[in-house]
Amino acid sequence: MRDRLLALAGSLTIATAAVALTPPSLAAQAAKPAAAKSAPPRTADGHPDFTGSYDVATMTPVERPNGAPLVLSDKEAAAMEAYELARQVKNDAPIAGDRSAPPVGGEQTQPKSYLEFLERAGGGVVGGYNNFWLAGGMNMIVVDGQKRSSLIIDPPDGKVPPMKAEARERNARFLAGAVSPDASESAAAGPPGAFDGPELRPLSERCLLGFGNTSGPPTLPNYFYNNMKQIVQTKGTIMILNEMVHDARIIRMNAEHLPQNIRRWMGDSVGHWDGDTLVVDTTNFTTKTQFRGSSENLHVVERFSWMDGNLRYRFTVDDPSTWDKSWTGEYPWVASTEGLYEYACHEGNYSLGDMLRGARAKEKEAEGAAKKQ
Repeated sequence: MRDRLLALAGSLTIATAAVALTPPSLAAQAAKPAAAKSAPPRTADGHPDFTGSYDVATMTPVERPNGAPLVLSDKEAAAMEAYELARQVKNDAPIAGDRSAPPVGGEQTQPKSYLEFLERAGGGVVGGYNNFWLAGGMNMIVVDGQKRSSLIIDPPDGKVPPMKAEARERNARFLAGAVSPDASESAAAGPPGAFDGPELRPLSERCLLGFGNTSGPPTLPNYFYNNMKQIVQTKGTIMILNEMVHDARIIRMNAEHLPQNIRRWMGDSVGHWDGDTLVVDTTNFTTKTQFRGSSENLHVVERFSWMDGNLRYRFTVDDPSTWDKSWTGEYPWVASTEGLYEYACHEGNYSLGDMLRGARAKEKEAEGAAKKQ
């Protein structure tokens, strides 16, 4: 999958960058002393009240750089964050009108941070979005007082487990005629025929689901923009609204899963309380979404817990038809007073129709050339 290749390449980039991680000391890997914990607000029925808005922007990748420790030392994290800050300041600076022409072939310097790599992959060597529109995050995630180098905590190497041979073959057959449904903005255009109709284009390109699995489950950071999430909690239902493409997940509390013949793009989410932890079990996915090449047998378990004013979001992904074993990640949802912006994707989505018309024009040109031969 293209997103997985990006994550891997981004990991390799970070590992070889000037701000690359050095071998950690034992002290760096040890958890810092726990600070005094605040108590969560409570609903009328006594459960934690997670209602509110949360910002999930971060520069920490999903998968870990090769050979890096899970826990960064303060020095390592500070160096990475300082580089990203300096890069953002430079990109935000006014552009001189009398600047010289860009290098032939576009910018060829080696990215030195995960976000820099993603932006380069999304815009190519000629550049993509103006930096004004980007808000990828300026800090590494912090969990239990530790600066983390990846969202994935299990397997221990911080990598998504190897995909089974049958899953690779299944995905290869699908990708031979279409683009992955969960492909990001930086994905390749796709194979011949991938522009034959809108249904063959990625869901984000069609403004149907958030880019990079921001809709979930599991719900992941976007790394570009629209980082907010809002939780509305009642006794029988919990709603998670994502700022990206305004996806709304409905979690039915203390309910049974729907019959297996009823499939949903974001799966069927059923929740219950395990003490003060909200546990959400999601099944009944459809093959129209395919999270990182998953099948309709995808099963995701999420755990939301109070983390001194913020939320700890932990997810476990299991699909015996796709991966050798399950894998787990976690990251904080940082409480915020900011509101969510409307994401008016469809209203300005001229490019999808233009691309399809361009494909038809290209086909006519090919037909005309063939008749002349």
